[in-house]
Amino acid sequence: MSELVLFNKPFHVLSQFTDQTDGGHRGARKTLADWIRVPGIYPAGRLDYDSEGLLLLTGDGALQHRIASPTNKMPKTYWVQVDGDITDTALETLAAGVTLKDGLTRPANARRLAEPDVWPRTPPVRHRESVPTSWIELTITEGRNRQVRRMTAAVGFPTLRLIRYRIGDWTLDGLSPGQYRTVTVHLPAGKPPAKRRRKPASRRPSRP
Repeated sequence: MSELVLFNKPFHVLSQFTDQTDGGHRGARKTLADWIRVPGIYPAGRLDYDSEGLLLLTGDGALQHRIASPTNKMPKTYWVQVDGDITDTALETLAAGVTLKDGLTRPANARRLAEPDVWPRTPPVRHRESVPTSWIELTITEGRNRQVRRMTAAVGFPTLRLIRYRIGDWTLDGLSPGQYRTVTVHLPAGKPPAKRRRKPASRRPSRP
């Protein structure tokens, strides 16, 4: 059994416990230490400074690897407010894969989303009467740097607000910004290590 902390990371909070400047001094940005007092844990994956929502933390290396390793392709679901009224064509492109500078993204699930009942952001997203906004739900199975923002920008709908709602089977449900809860995770038993075949000892030529 392993302990996992589910944290609703607020906007403009670093996904780490310290903010060290280049000179070694503590920076002014808020960090996980401003909210979490559980010793010996660290993030399983990251969430950008300007993104909000679910961040998982654990002190178990095997669980951290299971969550964060790109080879496991654990799905992550985001609620994304975009600039403009998203089109069917844009959603189809997001689902099929978007060509970014670092290559084609994997197929994803993308759909329109009614405006979710979420907390107000501080500061709020800039509102423009002449330009509508819309919400989408996007589920991806990879974790490139700022991937969701780059994907929506590539199809012509820049991201205004980004909330990670789900990682695997864990969600934000019941957590306000800055709140966390601890759950117990039962890791599947690992396969026994394969037995290595012993190589036959090489025969040395006998000395005369």
